[in-house]
Amino acid sequence: MKLVRLGAYNTNHFFRVDKGFVAQVADVIGGREAPMNAEQRQEGKKTIPGEFSQVKHVRGILSMGRYSDPDSAGSSFSMLLGNAPHLDGQYAIFGKVTKGDEVLAKLEELPTRREGIFVMPLQRITILSTYYYEIESCEDRVYSLKKRLMEANAVTLPVQQECSCLLGSGDRSLLFLFMSMCAFVGCSYCIFQRKKNSRERNIFPE
Repeated sequence: MKLVRLGAYNTNHFFRVDKGFVAQVADVIGGREAPMNAEQRQEGKKTIPGEFSQVKHVRGILSMGRYSDPDSAGSSFSMLLGNAPHLDGQYAIFGKVTKGDEVLAKLEELPTRREGIFVMPLQRITILSTYYYEIESCEDRVYSLKKRLMEANAVTLPVQQECSCLLGSGDRSLLFLFMSMCAFVGCSYCIFQRKKNSRERNIFPE
């Protein structure tokens, strides 16, 4: 994320496009066309420890590239173009494509050549620019939801922690969606916990 904020991926490229397998972005140190400033270069040289999980390598997953050393992942990463179970537990997954699968399909249509173990596009596929969205905190989202409910003449919604045990605190958008479902549809787990921990027993319909 810091490299994105610094614009380090701008003018970088996809050096590898292997249909049904991966489209891989080059390391920012060697893959950019534009020169790097001192901060970009300093951050681009950093590596991260291997962070392997039980998440599966399926189409749309974003996964770090690395060398044989499991702690050598830097700034190169792949977008999976198909299922690759042999990568599971070996490479660090950090995200997934949520929109734009048609772009991945277009990448797969490009003419390629094989160079050793890599299948590479005949023409350079340049990343013109990158950007990110700041996501407000869970607390801010819950407060906004509570305010909307109160404005709609709904009863007070206690802000509690129970929902976080079903969804990790890092997945803020899903947590907000879950809280919304609790508010407008009713969640039996939350109702049970709220009855257990609060005297406000009639917040949600039975």
